[in-house]
Amino acid sequence: MTSPASGDTAFFGHPKGLGYLAGTEGWERFSFFGMQALLMLYITKHLLTPEVAPSVIGLASFRKLVSALFGPMTDFAFAVQIFGLYGGFILVTPLIGAWLGDRVYGRTRMVTIGVLLMAAGHFAMASEATFLLALLLLILGGGCITGNMKPQISGLYAPEDSRRTRAFVIYQIAINLGALISPLIIGTLGEKIGFHWGFGAAGIGMLVGLVVYLFGRRHIPPDVGTEREAVPPLTRAQWISIGTLLLVLTPVIFATATAVQAYGIMIIWAETAVDRKVFGFEMPVSWIFTIEAIMTIAWLFLCNRLWARWKRQGREPNDLTKHGFGNVLVVLSFLIIAVLATMPKVPLIGWIGFYVILTFSFAWYGPPVLSLISRFAPPSVNGVMLSMYSFAAALGFFLVGYMGRFYEPLGPPLFFLVNAMLPVGGALMLFLFNRPLMRLLETAEREQLANVGGAAPNTDMSPIPANVNQG
Repeated sequence: MTSPASGDTAFFGHPKGLGYLAGTEGWERFSFFGMQALLMLYITKHLLTPEVAPSVIGLASFRKLVSALFGPMTDFAFAVQIFGLYGGFILVTPLIGAWLGDRVYGRTRMVTIGVLLMAAGHFAMASEATFLLALLLLILGGGCITGNMKPQISGLYAPEDSRRTRAFVIYQIAINLGALISPLIIGTLGEKIGFHWGFGAAGIGMLVGLVVYLFGRRHIPPDVGTEREAVPPLTRAQWISIGTLLLVLTPVIFATATAVQAYGIMIIWAETAVDRKVFGFEMPVSWIFTIEAIMTIAWLFLCNRLWARWKRQGREPNDLTKHGFGNVLVVLSFLIIAVLATMPKVPLIGWIGFYVILTFSFAWYGPPVLSLISRFAPPSVNGVMLSMYSFAAALGFFLVGYMGRFYEPLGPPLFFLVNAMLPVGGALMLFLFNRPLMRLLETAEREQLANVGGAAPNTDMSPIPANVNQG
């Protein structure tokens, strides 16, 4: 592995490379969240209309395939299924992208290819006929980028560097800066001028991201590990780390399946259910994502400072505890929206309040989980294991697609209530088995470092205290 830049504090106390990586991912998220904001509206209001649907190449055959796999469905359920499959596969492909980046082509080349593929995909959305091809290009491009960006962040830090968790917080802030401006540009163009204008803007954003990445390449860890190099087999301790991390990722599936409803079905629901008028002006429904991004950034800043203060006081919870609390917040947010959905017209402030709590959850279970994986995953499969976070989220998206068929028969209040129950089991597991899980990870880390002649950050073999940060 490359030597971490432990002395580099040029970017808000972090290595300069973090700034370029975060900037690149911010533009990728600009396009992703713009696509997410428009996709359900585009499919339900335009693509599946009788005038347009026949012109989409392969759509009829694709619908037959989906119906054969999941059963007959209404147009609305089919739209949700497309949304879920797109979101799921764009998070599955990072596994392949990470393996190719780790072992074959190198991460720099894979990120570059990914950006070009995603840009082509957004430009292909300019034609209804190439809709399915566009989704395929976006899915493949997303896998190349996401599977190789996070491992490069990991390479900037030594295993014991306490800045690691906060680095992923900064990374998440950059992502949400992209999400903040995306609805204002892509969403407004799509809703007010034309969907294709919005998709085109997303493609331009991807090209800007490529310029940022290549300009800062000298500050990013060099590519390591290719298929031509001998890679030692995984040790027993490394397999223990992998197994434990996979268990820790399980709650991500159900938290994602619930949270993502706020970006798909809820947008269609809010168009008619939420009073979006402000001083006589009706706010475009996609603008909620700008408000959501502002709140997410604010929560990330707050949590970053809060955790740093608690660390100085010796009271910072470990990353598993943070993960569990994030799941609880997802549950709470959907319980609230289930109650609000019983109202004849939901006030805008109530809908925004839902996103206040939901975005608070992201700060608590996103960066801590990524920090755990980047620290404890074996170096030879670090990229693949970081991509397992995306894979867990992908399974959540697939569950979203399946759950969509219940929206119409259950109705919004009961549907949101059912979704609120999904993360409960994961939260209980993270709280009840916190110490055993952390002990497994710490013990495996000590064994790995002992095998290579290193010194573990903590040599105490006693149970891991619940209030000690492990990030």
